[in-house]
Amino acid sequence: MEWLISAIFVQMMRFLALIGIICCFGGFKAQTITQTPKNLVANGSFENYRKKSSSVKQAIPWKDIGTIDFYQNPLSNDTTAQKGAYDGVCYTGFRFQKRYKEYLQAKLIEPLRRGVTYEFSMQIRLAFWSNAVLHSFGVLFSKGGFNKPADAIKSNMIDTVAKKGGLMKGFQWFEIHGFYKADGGEKYITIGNFGTDVKKEMIRMNLFTLGFKESYYFVDDVVLIQHKEEEKVNEEIVGPSIHLEDSTLQVKNDIKVGEKVTLKNIFFENGKYYLLPESYIELNKLAQYLMKNSSVEIQINGHSDNGGLKFKNQKISELRAREVFEYLIKKGVQNKMYFKGFGSTQPVASNDTDEGKAKNRRVEFEIIKK
Repeated sequence: MEWLISAIFVQMMRFLALIGIICCFGGFKAQTITQTPKNLVANGSFENYRKKSSSVKQAIPWKDIGTIDFYQNPLSNDTTAQKGAYDGVCYTGFRFQKRYKEYLQAKLIEPLRRGVTYEFSMQIRLAFWSNAVLHSFGVLFSKGGFNKPADAIKSNMIDTVAKKGGLMKGFQWFEIHGFYKADGGEKYITIGNFGTDVKKEMIRMNLFTLGFKESYYFVDDVVLIQHKEEEKVNEEIVGPSIHLEDSTLQVKNDIKVGEKVTLKNIFFENGKYYLLPESYIELNKLAQYLMKNSSVEIQINGHSDNGGLKFKNQKISELRAREVFEYLIKKGVQNKMYFKGFGSTQPVASNDTDEGKAKNRRVEFEIIKK
């Protein structure tokens, strides 16, 4: 009898040990994961741009149809209470006249999924010099982008219509907001007025004033997320859980402002600045880190060895840093970022050997703000 009790005890201990191992490594355990909604509009706040310019094309990936203005500071003659951007420092401006209107367009981070409802919002503000307001202003979702009026299908829009008085709240920022159920495969977002006759879309603010008529709206903080604020996913994890810290990219939890992290496995063709696909794994991990730490601001630094002419080294290092900067934006990073090329001025190893030169040809990111 004693041997039977002993055998049962041993089996129970083995079972408990197995349960402990499974719990420790996360094996076969259903886990509820809370995901933060991701903004599918790349650079939706317009804060990241290639260089100082009045052209919105510098705020990648945005492109204009017409001449959308791009502002990096408040206008000096704007004396209204909410002058400047809604948030941050950058914003855009749309002009509408009797026979003229403008659109702003960008490719989404990922195509929309059929049957999924998405929530859209953006901030707009009527410019202080406008003498007319718009009847409607909104957004179009499409597979191939907006190229002609026939592309403006009403079922693919979130169009805010003001039945009386036009779209305005004094000269203060206010929100355009709505929900869109996707057909599936929509890749582009286009912002503007989609009325067939812009003349009829403009409502004069002072009916007793005749002559030239213009509406001008500032736009900022464009956001498109999946409708649910939190999406719960039941995920079966087999084996140890893999965390960002376990990957190639190593970022300390206590990293300080001014510290630099060299990116490994970043590849370019010899003498070129276009990223090769082998670089995407490391850059995707950096994108994940930044999206999890949205308050962190970084600068992408490009470096070269001392081979060749100094001005060429400077240029290629800057272009390579810019390429990484743009890749991160297109992956959905909304953090404020900068980029800069240093050429061969900051070596980390001797340029007398091929190994040393390889170390000096690098891309790193520097923490600017936490």
